[in-house]
Amino acid sequence: MFANPREVEVGLLGDGYLADEITPTIVYLATTLHKPILIEGPPGAGKTELAYAVARAADRKVIRLQCYQGIDEAKAIGKFDEALQRLALESRLVADESWETVKRQLHGEPFFGSGPLVEALQQPLSCVLLIDELDKVDAAFEAMLLEVLSAWQLSIPKLGVIKARSFPFVILTSNEERRIGDPLRRRSFYLRIEHPPAEREAEIVRRRTPGKGSDFHRGIAGIAQALRGWALEKPPSISEMLDLAQALELLGQERVTVEMRDLILPLLAKTEADRKKLLLRDGWASLMHDACRYAEEMTV
Repeated sequence: MFANPREVEVGLLGDGYLADEITPTIVYLATTLHKPILIEGPPGAGKTELAYAVARAADRKVIRLQCYQGIDEAKAIGKFDEALQRLALESRLVADESWETVKRQLHGEPFFGSGPLVEALQQPLSCVLLIDELDKVDAAFEAMLLEVLSAWQLSIPKLGVIKARSFPFVILTSNEERRIGDPLRRRSFYLRIEHPPAEREAEIVRRRTPGKGSDFHRGIAGIAQALRGWALEKPPSISEMLDLAQALELLGQERVTVEMRDLILPLLAKTEADRKKLLLRDGWASLMHDACRYAEEMTV
């Protein structure tokens, strides 16, 4: 996908994704050596967005497997279309031969509905396979992924072995609700993505609101730092801070003030406990004081 780490860095910057110094090199090595990357960190820190930024930089397709509690292999791999099989039998679309021959035909690829994993392996041009929030699945589901990440193939009962037509670039993300097992870790490169430092977040905000001045960008980043230091149930993500910046721009405001509390709370407090905490006496004023201090300490 990329000729060198610098090409990754330029591609990510062109897409508006500000990575740290290490990430472009790890992405380059992973795409070249056909290694997955396991990315851990808090929700909203930019783990998922990295997969999309890499895909846009390389002009590749993203195939996403969204994990959740209770997901089964059929959702990830695919399954046979029983209705289509029945229709084929009733319409005599399969050969009128021995039952063994008929069964082989009914369990062929034309009757199989591919899930994200099979779809990624069958791409003629390598894609980005995003396996998102892997920590939500159990160990058995995680183990199922090992064949894909080790041999770049899938063994599917009745259908056979599906081998990769191209090597997908795999990004696995985890919010650390459950520890990912060592077998998968051994097969992956590892990145940790935290919420960005204040200066980098200010630069991210600047790229989304280029019409605003540096004080505005520092102010948004300062609010983000202050909120994340308040032990909220749901600390704000980067995307939520960008929402705040764009909302202020639409409203023609240059900064968040103490008087704007009730207007801004729906954009930042996403649980009732967090809302009540920020509604406490002097709570919002204290937050604004901390945000101003963080903004003043920035060097950008």
